[in-house]
Amino acid sequence: MKQRPDPIPRRDAEAALDGLGRALAALERPQDVVAFLRDLCTPAELEALSDRWKVVPLLLEGVPYREIHERTRVSVTTVGRVARTLSHGEGGYAAAARLQFPHLAPSH
Repeated sequence: MKQRPDPIPRRDAEAALDGLGRALAALERPQDVVAFLRDLCTPAELEALSDRWKVVPLLLEGVPYREIHERTRVSVTTVGRVARTLSHGEGGYAAAARLQFPHLAPSH
């Protein structure tokens, strides 16, 4: 990811991220979220985000990394990164998975 020549203060970065989170949370219809993401992200960023999300249900089902790669063409490295974040991240994947895949989602 491109780095800024002069990083913004952490407090400002956190405020900007909070604002983005609020914008996403304010959108009620999935098609509005998709439109917002298409406006916000490059095609490569959308592909990366989509790739990460599409492996989540497979990880929750216990599908092996190599099989996830074969099914989705997402790199094994990315699958591993998503798995680590699913287990040890901020809880965002789990929160979204509980809503979209209630039969698969972790209870924590």
